[in-house]
Amino acid sequence: MANPGLTLRRHRTADVLPAPRTVAMCSDRVAIVSASVGAGHDGAAAELERRLTADGLVVDRHDLLDLLPAGLGRAVRDGYHRMLVRAPWAYQRLYTGTERAGGSGPAARALLRAAEDRVLRALHPGTGTVVSTYPGASRVLGNLRLAGRLTAPVVTYLTDFSVHPLWVADGVDVHLAAHAVPAAQARAAGARDVRVCGPVADPRFRPCGTPERDRARAGFGLPYDAPLALLVAGSWGVGPVRQVARELRDCGAAVPVVVCGRNEALARQLAADGIEHAYGWVDDMPGLMHAADVLVQNAGGLTSLEAFAAGLPVASYRCIPGHGLTNAAALDEAGVAAWIRDPADLKSVLCDLVDGSLGRQQRAAGLDLFARSAHDGPAAEIARVHRSGPPPLPAQPGARRRGRRRRLAVTGTVACAVWACAVGTGVATTYDPPALLHALGHSLDPDRLATGHGHAPEGRHS
Repeated sequence: MANPGLTLRRHRTADVLPAPRTVAMCSDRVAIVSASVGAGHDGAAAELERRLTADGLVVDRHDLLDLLPAGLGRAVRDGYHRMLVRAPWAYQRLYTGTERAGGSGPAARALLRAAEDRVLRALHPGTGTVVSTYPGASRVLGNLRLAGRLTAPVVTYLTDFSVHPLWVADGVDVHLAAHAVPAAQARAAGARDVRVCGPVADPRFRPCGTPERDRARAGFGLPYDAPLALLVAGSWGVGPVRQVARELRDCGAAVPVVVCGRNEALARQLAADGIEHAYGWVDDMPGLMHAADVLVQNAGGLTSLEAFAAGLPVASYRCIPGHGLTNAAALDEAGVAAWIRDPADLKSVLCDLVDGSLGRQQRAAGLDLFARSAHDGPAAEIARVHRSGPPPLPAQPGARRRGRRRRLAVTGTVACAVWACAVGTGVATTYDPPALLHALGHSLDPDRLATGHGHAPEGRHS
């Protein structure tokens, strides 16, 4: 069935909306909207893009942070990073508060509304389906669907095993989950059409035999005859990594092999602590997983899924606040990763995962997740949604019309409010009072907010 694509409504200077028009489209075009917050959301987007392209579709990738008004993308990303590093308690309170409230606060909602026009302009007129791999993107796209400004179906791919209410946006047509546990959480949060279709991971993450394992250990300079525990902490290297590395070494269950991501200072600290095998950014993560016997993680994101695909048992330990804890609980409930809550259990659980029945069970459970997704997973489901044509538009909850002046005023006000909320906590714990005042004044410079040129360009994580 031919897919008529996007219907766009453009705001005029006067607060009047023209009648919708159907734009001529290429029926094989899909857009993916992610966010360079860490690497997990972009990593899922990249693998979906690869699979959809192999299926004959044209794929456009967009970073929501690039599309936020007033150049706020970097401020949001840096604020989140600083909060995790300097004030994890603040992130836990924010995560728990929005979880209880069923979504974000008014300032964040206003910021996402201010991004709607930018997102709509970024989409190619011939886009037939839009996929989100980030909660904020789902909110923006869902609002556009509800307002009738986007007629192409919107699909959210849930990258986490636990589903915060922010993931479930009104107006999203289909939510894709890796397992029945996150699917149930999405339905409980109000998602209408939830489909379990397995996870996605780069095909280089696969089980290996002894010869390949030995080659991988030789390539990384790792010992041949010792059990190895691969310790990961995301692309930012956050959480009590030094403490966990020392505990792994001292318990004697396995030799710690630590990946610090882009946190070069952490790698230097681990070397000073006597942790022999500590790496910064690693391009060959499949090879490092082939060398390891168990993965120890603290966030439950994409790296855990990659370990499942590689046949590597996974333990969650000393998890970061917020999604780290809820992902650990969901992975444990699904039976695919052990959650070590008590440090006294670290050695026994790791030994069981490396060379016991628990490890065998988890390897089987992890590989079973990918049994379907290799040929009939999220990308195949997205392609089916795309080729079936757009569903009826969701009911419109009285979307308000805003003129250009009002939108600009909201953008300016919200820019300050969101900056203070998202970045202020992290900055306040980083700088002394004079430096903090300087940072506030510099970041809230009206010229910077008006032009969006207040920061140096930065490459995306993938």
